[in-house]
Amino acid sequence: MNSEPIRFDTKIAVLLREDLETWQRLNVTAFLVSGLGTEIPEVIGEPYEDADGVPCLPMFRQPVLVFEGAKETLKAAHARVLSRSLPRAVFTSDLFATGNDRDNRAAVRAVPTGELDLVGLAVYGPRNAVDKALKGARMHS
Repeated sequence: MNSEPIRFDTKIAVLLREDLETWQRLNVTAFLVSGLGTEIPEVIGEPYEDADGVPCLPMFRQPVLVFEGAKETLKAAHARVLSRSLPRAVFTSDLFATGNDRDNRAAVRAVPTGELDLVGLAVYGPRNAVDKALKGARMHS
């Protein structure tokens, strides 16, 4: 068995607005990362199986790093993500008031890009591009 650490040249990152409550941070993170595996299949690893052969669903093949920042940090990061054409998912404050996918999509569609009230952003791409896009954010503690 190979014991060398696995290094990735890509990064999966979530940026959360620093003023969210704990339940909101968890909810936003779960929603944001759910979109990455559907559009970027290479981020998904192999299925899991326990010692009894009971299968479990596959998960991301690499860690998800979670960052936080002020509202302005999210706005700037979103602009940089867009300018670099990085795959992304957004969560706006309006989505806390909706209860289903149809209404979620309508709430985002109703607001111009520059006016989105972002509370969360997920991004995937080359490590250095993601790092540059998230400049000013700090690791979530």
